[in-house]
Amino acid sequence: MDADVKPSDFLTTAEELIESEGGRPRQTNLWRACSSIYYALFHTLCATSAKMLIGQQQTKRAWNHVYRSVDHKDAKDNCRRPDMIKRFPPAIQDFALMFSQMQEKRHRADYDPDHRLTKSEVETDIQAARAAMSAFHRVPAKHRRAFAAYIILGKPRS
Repeated sequence: MDADVKPSDFLTTAEELIESEGGRPRQTNLWRACSSIYYALFHTLCATSAKMLIGQQQTKRAWNHVYRSVDHKDAKDNCRRPDMIKRFPPAIQDFALMFSQMQEKRHRADYDPDHRLTKSEVETDIQAARAAMSAFHRVPAKHRRAFAAYIILGKPRS
């Protein structure tokens, strides 16, 4: 990801999409905002994985390889495994829950033409994602590193 683009920029985009002059935002803006919230969480996970497993972008090729290794479906499935997620600190558990919930919301927003959102619902999700991302970043690196390895590699074999 371009060094000038941060995962939190997706939340800013979501906020901009739901601002409307003199009325309610269009459903398409609410849907796109929902998608942007999910991508803020997704790119947080990608960037954290690359940083925790490779380090800063000294070896750009390896960093990008890890960044691009986060799979949407696998990440959601791994975030929904209570037997594994309960091993992580509460802030990571909260992030995992928010990630999986927002992926489901994004799918509804992107693929269900009858799905309706409200501005207040999207505003709540923006604030919840911002709080989850902030708390996630405050977790000690060793836990974020273990979570990154788990998200990319899955449950260890017994």
